[in-house]
Amino acid sequence: MRLVVVTQQVDPASPVLGATVAKLRALSARVDELVVLADSAVAGALPANTRVRLFRAATKAGRGARFETALVAELARRPRPSAVLAHMCPIYAVLAAPLARPLRSRVLLWFTHWRASGLLRVAERVSSTVVSVDHDSFPIPSRKLVPIGHGIDLAEFPCVRRGRSDGVSLLALGRTSPAKGLEIVIRAVAEVPESTLIVHGPSLTDAERRHRAELESLVAQLGVVDRVTLGDPVPRERVPELMGGVDAVVNNMRAGAPDKVVYEAAAACLPALASNPVFEGFLPEELRFPREDAGALASRIRGLAALDLAAVGRDLRAKVARDHSVETWADRIVELARP
Repeated sequence: MRLVVVTQQVDPASPVLGATVAKLRALSARVDELVVLADSAVAGALPANTRVRLFRAATKAGRGARFETALVAELARRPRPSAVLAHMCPIYAVLAAPLARPLRSRVLLWFTHWRASGLLRVAERVSSTVVSVDHDSFPIPSRKLVPIGHGIDLAEFPCVRRGRSDGVSLLALGRTSPAKGLEIVIRAVAEVPESTLIVHGPSLTDAERRHRAELESLVAQLGVVDRVTLGDPVPRERVPELMGGVDAVVNNMRAGAPDKVVYEAAAACLPALASNPVFEGFLPEELRFPREDAGALASRIRGLAALDLAAVGRDLRAKVARDHSVETWADRIVELARP
């Protein structure tokens, strides 16, 4: 089997897209040849049976033209690709469908985000199958939707033994977007004097940079400069180390797509406090809170002291292994890619 995957970046160190590399490696182990079409890529990141073709250009039109040229070349090779998988990029499903589907190469769209758009609706219509984490992680209704889990590399997040310490240390990871709900998290930490919070993540847009400045002002206003740290983005390989030094991850992402950091924490046997309703079947009630309620989150933070965190962590890792591992994710993609 040959499989084509379209993604933005192939870089295992990327704070935002580094997790994609483990998925590509898992797919390469299950097919004869994997072809990755990407805007940028780090040399040597993927196995020998994987070819990478770049379509970077100075303009959107140029990228689209170079992408289509690369895809046409791959569709002309034999054996023809069984499928083209557009990873988090609806535009590439739209561009691929009229080229691939008439040749009976399936078009799969992987998408997990809260934001619906007109482009996403078009991509859903032209794709053969839509894949996402679960039924609540794709923002529009679709009969084509197949939930396959998040695809977490458990080898990347070994279960770390933690000892009890004074206070509660928390970690939040991700872009400084208002959608992350970090203001509520900071206010909750301010209510629990024995707690500390470290935030690491990039600010990639003007809105995210403005929000970072607002968060810095809030930290100063609440008088928690000594307990809340707004750090820089970190290379992906440092994430397990960061998780190994805290008592829990906290995630207040708006309803919709489940942040992968919650599953990554669970893989590392680390409890995660989360507000997103999509985690109701994954996290126990003691780890969930209403998104806009800083007081409720503060109560959950205090409640961590009464939990057997090691037992909770082992149970969460078992759930990831069963439903959200990169192996089960890749198995489902290959199954759906077959003609």
